[in-house]
Amino acid sequence: MAQSITAKTGNTHQPNLNTPWYLYMVENKLGQIYTGITTDPKRRISQHRGVLKGGAKALKGKSPLIFRAVFEVADKAQAAKLEYAVKQMSRAQKNSIIQKKQLNDLSCIKSAFED
Repeated sequence: MAQSITAKTGNTHQPNLNTPWYLYMVENKLGQIYTGITTDPKRRISQHRGVLKGGAKALKGKSPLIFRAVFEVADKAQAAKLEYAVKQMSRAQKNSIIQKKQLNDLSCIKSAFED
């Protein structure tokens, strides 16, 4: 019998209007910063690390991967807008966000998701 998509990907997210969204910044072994959004940072980093299926191709084979920043965002639309804005930034600007632990009016909550 075929596995469900949830079993294959580890994606247990059920859409819910009250579910918080997160923008995260991950650094790979090459020192590159990857930015993404998710409803479950712990699951997403496991996917990127290859523990669960579904990680980004851009991070494949570039472990170790380390959270550098995680910001809780009001909803998916705001998360997507912030993700786009951060992806347009220079490396220096991204490093500034990581160092200051601040993105606009959002404070970094990375410690809640560290291994």
